[in-house]
Amino acid sequence: MSHHFKEAPRNAITDSGIARVIPCKELDIGDPIKWLALGFRDLSRAPGITLFYGVVFAAIPWFITYLVAQTGWHLIILPALVCFMLIGPFLAAGLYDTSWELEKGHRPRVAHSIKAIHRNAVNEWGFGVLLLVLMIFWLRVASIIHALYPSYMDDSFENLLPFLALGTVVGAGFTLFVFFISAFTQPILMERRVDLATAVLTSMNAVWVNKIPMLIWAAVIFTAVVVGFLTFFIGFVFLMPLIGYATWHGYIDTIETKRERHYE
Repeated sequence: MSHHFKEAPRNAITDSGIARVIPCKELDIGDPIKWLALGFRDLSRAPGITLFYGVVFAAIPWFITYLVAQTGWHLIILPALVCFMLIGPFLAAGLYDTSWELEKGHRPRVAHSIKAIHRNAVNEWGFGVLLLVLMIFWLRVASIIHALYPSYMDDSFENLLPFLALGTVVGAGFTLFVFFISAFTQPILMERRVDLATAVLTSMNAVWVNKIPMLIWAAVIFTAVVVGFLTFFIGFVFLMPLIGYATWHGYIDTIETKRERHYE
């Protein structure tokens, strides 16, 4: 598919003066499907690493659900789902490294992928802290929504519905915001020695310039998370690595480079 180079589009993000914004390409509406196809190719070429990260991704929501079962606080499910989507980009660094190694013609290794977070350590950990702060903020908002639920009411669906609806709307808005600031932030930090502000603004600009393709991509990610939960997390073993690999190809496709990449 052909892409059109978008020469530093002017908007509030590029004009903010906070940090440099790396130019992005203008995507086609079908590009997210192409990223999935490339991600599936990587998944089939690195089954061992895929299984390792897939099990980690499946274990996290299982543990969250276990805590829900122990505490009996069923309203934690929605915030837990958003927390999982918050942590995802940070954990996916190893998957991005795997796709990168395959592009270079190298044989990917788990040990190498785990070290990916050290490549631009200060800014990558800074990104992790940013996600953590957002996660804590969301949990506080979720607890306020939970506190609105009167203790004297029984847990019928009719009584829960207003609170579930409010949680869903707030959670959806919050998740879209996190997607906006994190869509390509981690891959940018991994491949390029740039500061966190540059990576975040570049990601925001790429999503803003490519609203429709990136909304489709967000819907693909959300669908994968929903399917994962509906399959009692077994789906995550396959779906989360696929999304991780595909995100790397999305980054390669979207964010411009001054010089063409030449892998050894």
